[in-house]
Amino acid sequence: MEKAFNRQRVLLDHLRPSSSSLHGTDSSSLSASACVAGDSAAYARTNVFGDDVVIVAAYRTPICKAKRGGFKDTHADDLLAPVLKAVIEKSNLNPSEVGDIVVGTVLAPGSQRASECRMAAFYAGFPETVPIRTVNRQCSSGLQAVADVAASIRAGFYDIGIGAGLESMTANPMAWEGSVNPKVKIFEQAQNCLLPMGVTSENVAHRFGVSRQEQDQAAVDSHRKAAAATATGKFKDEIIPVATKIVDPKSGEEKPVTISVDDGIRNTTLADLAKLKPVFKKDGSTTAGNSSQVSDGAGAVLLMKRSIAERKGLPILGVFRSFSAVGVDPAIMGVGPAVAIPAAVKAAGLELDDIDLFEINEAFASQYVYCRNKLGLDPEKINVNGGALAIGHPLGATGARAVATLLHEMKRRGRDCRFGVISMCIGTGMGAAAVFERGDSTDELCNARKVESPNHLSKDAR
Repeated sequence: MEKAFNRQRVLLDHLRPSSSSLHGTDSSSLSASACVAGDSAAYARTNVFGDDVVIVAAYRTPICKAKRGGFKDTHADDLLAPVLKAVIEKSNLNPSEVGDIVVGTVLAPGSQRASECRMAAFYAGFPETVPIRTVNRQCSSGLQAVADVAASIRAGFYDIGIGAGLESMTANPMAWEGSVNPKVKIFEQAQNCLLPMGVTSENVAHRFGVSRQEQDQAAVDSHRKAAAATATGKFKDEIIPVATKIVDPKSGEEKPVTISVDDGIRNTTLADLAKLKPVFKKDGSTTAGNSSQVSDGAGAVLLMKRSIAERKGLPILGVFRSFSAVGVDPAIMGVGPAVAIPAAVKAAGLELDDIDLFEINEAFASQYVYCRNKLGLDPEKINVNGGALAIGHPLGATGARAVATLLHEMKRRGRDCRFGVISMCIGTGMGAAAVFERGDSTDELCNARKVESPNHLSKDAR
């Protein structure tokens, strides 16, 4: 009986006119209330219930060239610890409240990297009660970590979590360990999983007609935009300086340094890049200049239920709206974003035209140009502060880095930028994408309609 009374009360609350109508003012006022049946909006606006997943902090280390850059002598756990510490300290959050930490990472042996991540959490000040795990979906691992945390919060496993990414390509270069199963020769697609990534880039360029000049131009543009973003201080809001050391390879002398800027960005021209020879195919078009750099770096993203963020008075940087991972032909793995982006956008109840900014990982210029052209995207909306061709691509960290870059840029743009997408191709033939909304732009429920006259209401509701 009590449940029946409650249902009646909810129904009457929806039917009851606004206070202005009761007092004889404009009877055509809008009366909106949160309907338990859901929202009729184009995408899921759940912010009035306090149960959507929001991002309150997103930071990254500088991205440095593997083996030659600022982190060549830095342990992987010393890369992760500063960003884990930053998301807690800058949010004034008690670290014991974090339900889980998920770290995307690719190249290091699984058990070793899992231990290094646990060690990093202790360096960052987390108590032993906070668990941590790793996840590996190759180049999308950092984004997958964020998506896993968002899904766990939505499922009610915990209210606060951290999605992070980590890669030291200095310490863990790309290599295959052990023998290959001879069965792979029977299955063409399985065999294509072993193709060098540069060969898949050549396949994309050849199959879809992406010219060498288009690829080189994409690289020039990426460096130009990244250099401009660095010069104007756009990355300062997302980068956490890292105190580390540089070891002289000849003398062994250690020099303490603080790394605060990406060190792979350079001034380059089409003429400079035209001089470079193809790396993976004699008559090919993929060069060192139009491929992403191998890099070292880390990033971390703090997520929680909106109701928790509001209760703590934390500013909301962004809202996690949707995520999609898809499979594609391993021989042309770089096309992944062209399939994943529409899937993620559709899952968010949006259209491509609704998206204001894109962060598409530039693993290779060939696949980046193909995906941009295939989806018909406005180049002015994509990688506005440069991409991996300039900044670098620390495999497991790239997704977390992109979240920080995207959300801080959306915050700068304010009302001119509501929705953003992050996407990347994935080795062995996959793609991933996620949709984010600027934190201060979500609508209230919009399934209200004008009530022309309170006479249309039942007598019980008057």
